[in-house]
Amino acid sequence: MFDFVTTHKRLILVALLVLIVPPFALFGIDSYFTGRDVGQVAARVGDHAISQEEFSRALRDQQRAIQRMSEGRTDPAMLDNPELRQATLEILIQRRLLLDSALRAGVVVSDGQLKSLIAGLQTFRDESGKFSFARYEQYLRAEDMTPMQFETRLRQDLVLQQYTNGIGRTGFAPRTVVERIGRLSEQQREVSQHVIEPDRFLHQVKPDPAAAKLYFDANAGEFRTPEQARVEYVTLSMESLAQQVQVDPAEVKKHYEASRGQFGAPETRQVSHILVSVDAAAGAEAKQKARARAEEIYKPLQKNPAGFAEAAKKHSQDTGSAARGGDLGRISRGTMKDAPEFEEAAFKLKPGEISPPVETKHGYHIIQLTALQPAQTKPFEEVRAQIEGELRKQLAARRFAELADQFKNVVYEQSESLKPAADLVKAAPQTSGWITRNHADDPLLNNPRLLSAIFSEEALKSRRNTEEVEVATGVLVAARVVEHRPTAVQPFEEVGAAIEKRLALLEAARLAATEGRRLLGELKQGKSVQIAWSAPQVVSRADRKALPDPVTRQAFRMDVSTLPAYAGVDTLTGTYFLLRITRVQEAGTIPPEKVRAIAEELRQALVQETIMAHVASLRQKAGMKINKEVIEKKQ
Repeated sequence: MFDFVTTHKRLILVALLVLIVPPFALFGIDSYFTGRDVGQVAARVGDHAISQEEFSRALRDQQRAIQRMSEGRTDPAMLDNPELRQATLEILIQRRLLLDSALRAGVVVSDGQLKSLIAGLQTFRDESGKFSFARYEQYLRAEDMTPMQFETRLRQDLVLQQYTNGIGRTGFAPRTVVERIGRLSEQQREVSQHVIEPDRFLHQVKPDPAAAKLYFDANAGEFRTPEQARVEYVTLSMESLAQQVQVDPAEVKKHYEASRGQFGAPETRQVSHILVSVDAAAGAEAKQKARARAEEIYKPLQKNPAGFAEAAKKHSQDTGSAARGGDLGRISRGTMKDAPEFEEAAFKLKPGEISPPVETKHGYHIIQLTALQPAQTKPFEEVRAQIEGELRKQLAARRFAELADQFKNVVYEQSESLKPAADLVKAAPQTSGWITRNHADDPLLNNPRLLSAIFSEEALKSRRNTEEVEVATGVLVAARVVEHRPTAVQPFEEVGAAIEKRLALLEAARLAATEGRRLLGELKQGKSVQIAWSAPQVVSRADRKALPDPVTRQAFRMDVSTLPAYAGVDTLTGTYFLLRITRVQEAGTIPPEKVRAIAEELRQALVQETIMAHVASLRQKAGMKINKEVIEKKQ
């Protein structure tokens, strides 16, 4: 069972993420409720169709996610393969099956639940933390969705989440199993290794051009370059407009005079206090007693204000400030929101003056004003650049709003050229490098909607301008294809040498594994074998030291009833590892938090098994028809 959990942990987590997708990782499944086919059908699940459009969006989402995880280091050509296409379609099928089952089971999401979730999403909050309808509309525009589409998709995700959570409540891990897994997880083994690298055998391998050509002919798809295009594009952005607009110096001065309060520091007051605390819910008698005590402390301070600090240290029940002589530091208007009575009294005092006891919800305060810093306004010259920048942004935003519709119209109405759009924004068109359907090096072009528009039939064949696309807040881009390369297989002459090298490494890896298995066989027979073992390392499943993952996993699968124990490990790199276990250290007491973590992990594994079994059952009942051309990209 422990091997199952460790081996399938990543699969389990991925599957859970697939089944319970966050609201912004949606694949556009609103056609589910209508049953309409949109374009070519990728698959049929019972009476419902998964359209080619829906599949393409999901595939792009998966490819972008992989690119983000690899920080852009993955070759985009490697991301358009039958395996990823198959996995993506499988995700859509599973979601479709579960959603259909959830709806038949009567799972619903109320309008109130949906409204509450949308209002609570951080994406739609402004700087003050409140829901911003403007940000909501901006997000919908960027995703090319109407409010109804977005809310429908979000509602579907909530239905799925409720349904799978209900299934998940059936997961239960027996305590004896958890404890057994806990002891195994904490067990330590002393491991030595001997590494056999393929490079040692390369001199034995002779290149075979004929074999390379045979491999090329049989696996031409591996050497297919993705469809590519180069574009010219024009950008309308508030940032560039801000650099173009001129600000009238008189307007800058006028704004300063009208908004002086924004360019200064408010009045601040350094205050100290002595607190006689009493609960706000206390009775009249307790409050009267506390007030009498405060009056008793206050009276001698009227005659001797200089003794305030000593009195605070001796009498104040605010232990934090008492040690500092009651000092609370500087406050300004609005600082003491939880005690407005305190603030009101403090701002009536003159420097050195002491207030009579002031009642707040915390008790009774005797307040002394120790210093006063009057409000100050920064000189005009000090804030001139700041005001110019703000006015420039305002003017640019207004100009952007004016030009946005004109930009859209000229891009569409004069679709054979971007020059009119470039003249409108007073910027020459820029030219991109080669881009694919899934990736562009230029961040402005690396936008799913824009890439989709660039590789549309109209843009590729008719060489018309794309629509304008808002690729970021206040940034519109329109593009036009200037050169196009369809997908093609690289000539053998370009890749033959690389194939020969790959085949040579494969053969060297085979020879390394053969040598490793020979040595392993002799060791298991008890023969004396001269091997340069590494220094022993004590490892656990959680602390594998420098051992590769496959080696650690094998080390804990080995039968250690007789020591030393030996095993061998093939790796994807072709390196062969010989392992030797010389000592096993059983775990002592397992920390409670570790036991809880294992129980939860095991429960999640059982939940996932239940969900996948449920999906398999739904699959059999629904009936399935998959368009293989979509997987093989023959459409």
